[in-house]
Amino acid sequence: MNELMRQLLFLPEQASTFAVKVDKLHYFVVTVTMVASVLTGLIATWFFFRFRERRPNASTPIVSASHRFELAVISVPLIFFFLWVWVGFKDYIWYVTPPKNTTDIYVTGKKWMWHFAYPDGPNSNASVTVPANRPVRLLMTSRDVIHSFYVPDFRIKQDVIPGRYTETWFEATKPGRYRIYCAEFCGTWHSQMIGEVVVLPGPEFDAWMVKQKQGLAGRVDSSGSGEEFKGDLATYGRRLAGAYGCLKCHSLDGAPHIGPTWVDLYRRKTLLASGETIIADEGYLTESMMDPYVKVVKGYQQVMPSFRGKLAAPEAAALVEFIKSLRGDNLENVAPKEPVYGPVERR
Repeated sequence: MNELMRQLLFLPEQASTFAVKVDKLHYFVVTVTMVASVLTGLIATWFFFRFRERRPNASTPIVSASHRFELAVISVPLIFFFLWVWVGFKDYIWYVTPPKNTTDIYVTGKKWMWHFAYPDGPNSNASVTVPANRPVRLLMTSRDVIHSFYVPDFRIKQDVIPGRYTETWFEATKPGRYRIYCAEFCGTWHSQMIGEVVVLPGPEFDAWMVKQKQGLAGRVDSSGSGEEFKGDLATYGRRLAGAYGCLKCHSLDGAPHIGPTWVDLYRRKTLLASGETIIADEGYLTESMMDPYVKVVKGYQQVMPSFRGKLAAPEAAALVEFIKSLRGDNLENVAPKEPVYGPVERR
C-alpha cells in the first residue's frame, strides 16, 4: 500500500527514516481530504436535483437543524484536524531532537555551492559521504544570503541562514546517491546550486573515512600541536577554547570571571548593557565571537577581542557545540589561567 500511494502521488524514493513518517502523514491527510471532497461533491449534486426549483417563484423552505446534527458537523472535521496535529507534532518533536550518537558534519552554503566539513576528517564541495543506518547531524550556516538545504529523497528541508547556525538530521536507509537542492531563491545561479549525498554501507563508510584521514595525517590543528584531531564537535570545541585562550576569561565551573561563565549559558536569558534581554542561542554565541561589542552583557567590561577572520566556520561551530554541552548538572573543575574578576557594575 505504501508503494502504491507513493507512486499515485508521484513522490520520490523513500531513502530515510524520516521520509516514511512524512509520507504516512501525507497519505492520511490526502486520503481524508479526497474522501471529504468526493462526499461533499456527491451531496452537492444530490442537493442540486433534490431541491431544484420545481415551479416559478417557489420559496426555499426553512430548515432548522437539530443541535445533534450541528454538533456532528462541527465535531467530525475537528476530530480529524486534531488527529493531523497529534501525528504531525509527535513526528516534529522526534525530528527536531537528534539522537546522541550522530555523525556530525558542518555545512556552509554560499553562492552557489555547498561546502561540507567533517570535525575529524576531510572537507568537500558539492558532495558529502555518509553512512547508511546511522544518524547524521548537519550543522549549517550561510556565508552570504539565505539558502535552504533540501534532499527530496530524505524529505528534509532546512533554511541555512547567514550569521546563525541551524541544524537538521537524518538517517539514510539505502546506499546510493541522492541529489541536494537549494530550496530558497538565492540569486542568478540558484538553479545550479546542487549537490549529492553519497550513502555507503557502514563498513564501507568506515574504510572510506580511514582512507581520507590518511591524507590528513600531516595536518596541523589550530592548537599547533601537529596532531590530528579525533572526536566530536564538542570535544573539538574544548581544544579550541584552550588554544584560543577562551578559558582565560570564561569559567567552566560557574564561578564569576572576566567574562560570563559558559556553564548553562546556552538558551539562558541574558540582560545586556543596553537594557535589552536576549536568549543566548547559536546566533548570539556566534555573533559574540565575531562582533563582541554589539551585544555586551550587563556588568561586564568590553575587553573581549574579535575573532572575525581568526576562527574558521567549522571552528566557530565547534565552540558553540562545546558551550551547549556545558550544563549545570555536569560542572567541570577547570582552573582559570589568569586572575579571576567578577562582573563590574558601572556607575
